[in-house]
Amino acid sequence: MGNSRAFLEIHRQEAGYRPIHDRIHDFGEVEQTLNTHQRREQASRCMDCGVPFCHWACPLGNKAPEWNDALMKGEWELAYRLLNSTNPFPEFTGRICPALCEKACVLNRYNHEPTTNREDEAAITEMAFQEGYVTVHHPERNGKRVAVIGAGPSGLAAAYDLNLLGYSVTVFEKNEAAGGLLRYGIPNFKLNKAIINRRLKLLEQEGIEFRYGENVLCDEHFASQYDAVVIATGTPTARDMNIPGRKLKGVHFALELLSQQNRVLAGMEFSKEDRITALGKDVLVIGGGDTGSDCIGTAHRQGCKSVTQIEIMPRPVEGPEDPQNPWPNYPRTLKTTSSHEEGCTRRWNINTLEFLGENGQLTGVRVQEIDWKPNPAGGRPIMIEKGKPEIIKAELVLLAMGFLKPEHPKYAENVFVCGDAANGASLVVRAMASGKQTALNVHKYLG
Repeated sequence: MGNSRAFLEIHRQEAGYRPIHDRIHDFGEVEQTLNTHQRREQASRCMDCGVPFCHWACPLGNKAPEWNDALMKGEWELAYRLLNSTNPFPEFTGRICPALCEKACVLNRYNHEPTTNREDEAAITEMAFQEGYVTVHHPERNGKRVAVIGAGPSGLAAAYDLNLLGYSVTVFEKNEAAGGLLRYGIPNFKLNKAIINRRLKLLEQEGIEFRYGENVLCDEHFASQYDAVVIATGTPTARDMNIPGRKLKGVHFALELLSQQNRVLAGMEFSKEDRITALGKDVLVIGGGDTGSDCIGTAHRQGCKSVTQIEIMPRPVEGPEDPQNPWPNYPRTLKTTSSHEEGCTRRWNINTLEFLGENGQLTGVRVQEIDWKPNPAGGRPIMIEKGKPEIIKAELVLLAMGFLKPEHPKYAENVFVCGDAANGASLVVRAMASGKQTALNVHKYLG
């Protein structure tokens, strides 16, 4: 520690976002950066705690005190080496991770000003690419072949580690490019796709083979062609609503909008009939999570008339503390994203009853305000109606209610499942951690 009093003398400083009037007119990344002096100051606030809860909270086990110390001293290359030793793709998590480490930071408990680990992580990685600290590895091959099905965060992390261990890795991806939800779910204003392409180029140079447009079925015949197979196909089935009017034109899954918009930005063209757009429309987003937030930001950039977001569960508590889930666990508190700041009516305890329309076209949604009461038998609380149903005007509805955990058949013994495909929908950082663990399991299996 260069300054043992930094956490007392220097306040937390975030880079913040581009001005709203500027950012809603493009899909450029909304987050700004601090200069190198300010970034080193922020890193100096890390106290190198005797019990580093940040390390415990991070699914990847990132050693934040170590690389923050190196950053504070201006040793950028060392900082990147320490960061990359646990995190294969810090340029991704440095942009989109909810920073579980920061919520567990001792400083968060002390004065709710935790160390800016996520932003430090992004800054370290960008400096590493800029200065050439990120180099191509040429591992010695061990003669064994591994197939990875799915090129999302978990599949890429598994492929990365297996390749470094000397395996010849082939990644099969059903889409036209790699990245999974990083590419087709997360908007460009949070993660520029050039960041993904930059990393993929490195992975290809290191010897990983990518085969696109191949929807592989992992049967015994396919598994027999490789020493091991890793299934990292994510959670492809979105949670749906089986209510009247579901088939009306204008009701879409969130990923239909998000993936199409990202493809449009990549140069793909769609017919007028197939194009999903919020231009000039009243938009209703059903679901209060991050995917719903991404829909809000996308709708604004497409030129929507208004956006409303509804959630069936109660409004989270405000403020930094969550009495029901105390430190060092992650606080389930009200989250206001950059997309929410751009304009959105948010409502909680709202149940969706029916989609309304005329001539096959969506015109509105009938909803019911509800409340929840404890279940005497335990388990999920009981929903009770509150007040009378109402109609929310909408020409576009986006369903952002999460994904169903996939079910798998019994595979051959050399087949491993990882990421969301194994555990259900979760965070990118957890998917990457699962991919790394699966790579280790494959390595142990192959002996």
